[in-house]
Amino acid sequence: MRRYLLAILTLFLLSAPAKSAHITGGEMFYTYLGQSGGNYQYHVTVKLFRDCYCSNCATLDLAIGMAVFDRGNGSMVWSNGSVQRTNVVTLSLTSPSPCINNPPTVCYEVGYYETDISLPATPNGYIVVFQRCCRIPGINNLINSNGVGATYTAEIPGTNPLATAPVNNSARFVGADTVVVCANNPFTYSFAAQDADGDQLSYSFCTAYLGGGQAANPPNGPNTPTPFPPANPPYIPVPYATPPFDATSPLGPGVTINSITGLITGIAPAAGIYVVTVCVTETRNGVVIATQRKDLQIKVGDCDLATPVLNPRATTCDGFTLNFQNDDPSPSPLINSYFWDFGVPTLTNDTSNLANPTYTYPDTGVFVVKLVTNRYQQCSDSATTVVRIFPGFFPGFIVAGSCYTNPFQFTDTTLTNYGFVDSWSWDFGDPTTLADTSHLQNPTWTYPTPGPKTVRLIVSNSKGCIDTVFMNLNVLDKPPITLAFRDTLICIPASVTLNAGGTGIFNWTPPISIINANTGTPTVNPTTSTWYIVNLNDNGCLNKDSVHVRVTSGVNLIARPDTTICLGDAVQLSAATNGLTFNWTPAATLNNPNVINPIATPTAASTTYQLQAWVGSCTAVDDVTVFAVPYPVANAGPDQIICYNGFAQLNGSHDGNQFTWSPTSYLDNPVILNPRSYPPRTTTYVLTVYDNGGCPKPGRDTVVITVLPKVRAYAGRDTSVVINQPLQLNASGGASYLWIPSTFLNNNTIQNPVAIFPNPLDSFTYKLVAYNIAGCTDTASITVRVFAVSPTVFVPTAFTPNGDGLNDVVRPIAVGIRRIIYFSIYNRWGQRVFITTEDKKGWDGRINGVLQSSNVFVWMVQAEDYLGNKIFLKGTVALIR
Repeated sequence: MRRYLLAILTLFLLSAPAKSAHITGGEMFYTYLGQSGGNYQYHVTVKLFRDCYCSNCATLDLAIGMAVFDRGNGSMVWSNGSVQRTNVVTLSLTSPSPCINNPPTVCYEVGYYETDISLPATPNGYIVVFQRCCRIPGINNLINSNGVGATYTAEIPGTNPLATAPVNNSARFVGADTVVVCANNPFTYSFAAQDADGDQLSYSFCTAYLGGGQAANPPNGPNTPTPFPPANPPYIPVPYATPPFDATSPLGPGVTINSITGLITGIAPAAGIYVVTVCVTETRNGVVIATQRKDLQIKVGDCDLATPVLNPRATTCDGFTLNFQNDDPSPSPLINSYFWDFGVPTLTNDTSNLANPTYTYPDTGVFVVKLVTNRYQQCSDSATTVVRIFPGFFPGFIVAGSCYTNPFQFTDTTLTNYGFVDSWSWDFGDPTTLADTSHLQNPTWTYPTPGPKTVRLIVSNSKGCIDTVFMNLNVLDKPPITLAFRDTLICIPASVTLNAGGTGIFNWTPPISIINANTGTPTVNPTTSTWYIVNLNDNGCLNKDSVHVRVTSGVNLIARPDTTICLGDAVQLSAATNGLTFNWTPAATLNNPNVINPIATPTAASTTYQLQAWVGSCTAVDDVTVFAVPYPVANAGPDQIICYNGFAQLNGSHDGNQFTWSPTSYLDNPVILNPRSYPPRTTTYVLTVYDNGGCPKPGRDTVVITVLPKVRAYAGRDTSVVINQPLQLNASGGASYLWIPSTFLNNNTIQNPVAIFPNPLDSFTYKLVAYNIAGCTDTASITVRVFAVSPTVFVPTAFTPNGDGLNDVVRPIAVGIRRIIYFSIYNRWGQRVFITTEDKKGWDGRINGVLQSSNVFVWMVQAEDYLGNKIFLKGTVALIR
């Protein structure tokens, strides 16, 4: 898979605050020049980096101070306070990959400082040192980074243990210095080095060193930004912000370095700046001769790239169906298509174009899943992961043991359908120690204290399945004993088997009238009441309990007294007895004849229930008689329906010796059987009757007096009609009707008769009588004016809406009309200002509540007469103010 190197590896060397902050990284290396006068000659180069875009940073120093120290005793053997800058090179990343979204700008000024050193060979060799302060504020993996400086070193080997070691060219880092790293994205960065002598090289993360300080004035002592001479070794590590950062994890646990190639790989941390130091060790003929260092401040950019991420997957142990997704937590917006191949070698249709597909594998096995993003497009990339499908893994375990100070046996019960169970990791949940673990399949553990414990087992199989199972375990201070009963009664000469459960050895005391005393189920037949003590010993863990065996020579039994109840009621029977088992007869009217206190519901006037009680073979009999007396009979009479504001005549009867009516409201005399009731609404009256026949409860009956709502007769609005036209009358408010007189009507006993008037009449009035279902009545009337004209609608020619009650509205007046279809009024612009379908409903001269000024309006009306003929009329009406 193609990988784009992401996130800015901005190399930050140590710098002092303000203008002393300018170095973004550095390294030191040397070449061997030969021998002269017995000394070894070396050409030493210091390479320092400065960010081109740092506006607050000072320029690279024109000269620096260096020193050489003996590696054995730390004494200074050479120094130079004015090593000149020999060259400045600008490195710039001008064309980042188009597959990086929001790529940062990368540009460095690289300064080279060079000098020659002549040194005699020593057994310990030398360390070349340059120091500078300070680093910039806000470095993510350091504490208070603005006060932290840097020390750069190179080691020159001595003659011990390899005599030829001083003839050495140091390893030199050759990786690219303009690299982009994107936060939370995979990246690679090469710290590879070359060695002109062919020494074997190995790589590791190592600690960055402090160096220099913040003092502003000379002399250039060890606590100044540019100390000279630099401090002698050993050097102090920088203060890492732990966790998760330290010298061996400067970019967090998700980033590692290959010890053979020097390649850093992993998932970049959050955006920010991080100090990273890499050590390369030179080994010659199996002997380590020197270690060189590169100290960088890596800038991780807030960018992303069009590359997919598939994290490693655990073995799937619970099914064949898996869900897939690009595991990049922030996928690049440059990714616009997905192609999945789920890796089934015998299939060609095991693919998907979804971003988050679900796939069901046809069988078990190991499959290589491949995700291709932007397939056949620019910025296409891919990722793979291995999927292992082996369902059928069932972890579990059982525990045997009960008491603390005694060993508990833990037995693994894990089952697997594929492979075999191959590892166990137990945590016994003992809070008193950290050593309560085991990797045996079936271990034991002895708890030093009682109480609840949580046991954990992490178990795996050879196919890669791994799971965790927990068990809550209660460690007891003594072994539990379970007793079938704690108290019993026997009758001489009967015996009884005691029953105790538990783990361990049982022993019962006293040894009186007992068989099998060393078991959990001895048989005893004492002649007097005895307490039997059971002792349980579980490997020295002891407990005891007791059972009381009471002894009697016979059964004591006294049934409850005879009683009287009302017929149909239930009563609870009972008895005072030392019996243990029971039988009541007859059983037909009992809910349970084998308990001491059954519920009886006798159906006869008198029932005698016999109780037999036993203690072993001993028995006794007694009985109780229940008399069932019928309830007093009450008859409140039939329900009645009355008119509104009417009355009801109640007529009650009974066979008792006293009675009451309730409620007494609206009764004219509540102490007689036939009072009158004047309820304003529907009311239920209860007649309650008592007698002295023996039933202690009253008899009751109810009568409901339903009060009908008031009849509200309606004959319709007064109207006009023309001769020989039918007039449809329509009554409401009742269940039946009578129209008086019947003159001109086709039927005067129906709700909607038709009237036809042969001659004109000034007016004719019908009286309507409306009846409800109880015959209650109400009356209404309607007056009809009869004209000798054709059916029409009259509309006045003017109206005066001034609020004096005269001609305030203009309305239609229908004559011989069954219904008005519409009556509309329009202003002179054709705007409709009023419409109605009701006869005699009119317009008050207002539009939207505003009274109009004097003007002429047009009206139109359409109506239908009683023969179904349509009539259309129009005209004008004047509004006068």
